[in-house]
Amino acid sequence: GCDSSLNLTSQKATDAVNSVFQSLRDIARVRMHMKQFNSIRNPGSNTHQAASYKPLLKQVVEEICNPDRLDPVDIEHMSSGLTDLLKTGFSMFMKVNRPHPGDHPLLIIFMVGGVSVSEVKMVKDLVATRKPGTQVIVLSSALLTPHSAVELLFAPDRLQPDTDI
Repeated sequence: GCDSSLNLTSQKATDAVNSVFQSLRDIARVRMHMKQFNSIRNPGSNTHQAASYKPLLKQVVEEICNPDRLDPVDIEHMSSGLTDLLKTGFSMFMKVNRPHPGDHPLLIIFMVGGVSVSEVKMVKDLVATRKPGTQVIVLSSALLTPHSAVELLFAPDRLQPDTDI
């Protein structure tokens, strides 16, 4: 609501900062129901006091490439086709393991909202070191730059689709 720095008031600046923090709280609230991927902040430990940042995309890819192969908590396998539906139905009566996302040699990741070049490189490096031989395709609704990421944070209708097609 301010076209130049000459028109900037303390109240307008406070409102803008409050709006940004409200957006960040809204983004965090979306992940509250998740058990494993509910935070991007690592609070640290007794030996390493400093808090650190761990991107959500990195957490998801590490879970997919996890060699321990536990059933992922927040990643769900969606059945497709009659055979998969029958297996899912019988799994209520018998012990049938769900397919793990890392079982397939092709991993397709689609990021709604955008992905940065550094995130794509991080995914490529993680999969190459933890699950060699797996082909990764990263798709996204936008290629983010630092400027566009901040611009999206300040956009008043960032969740509305672009209708200028």
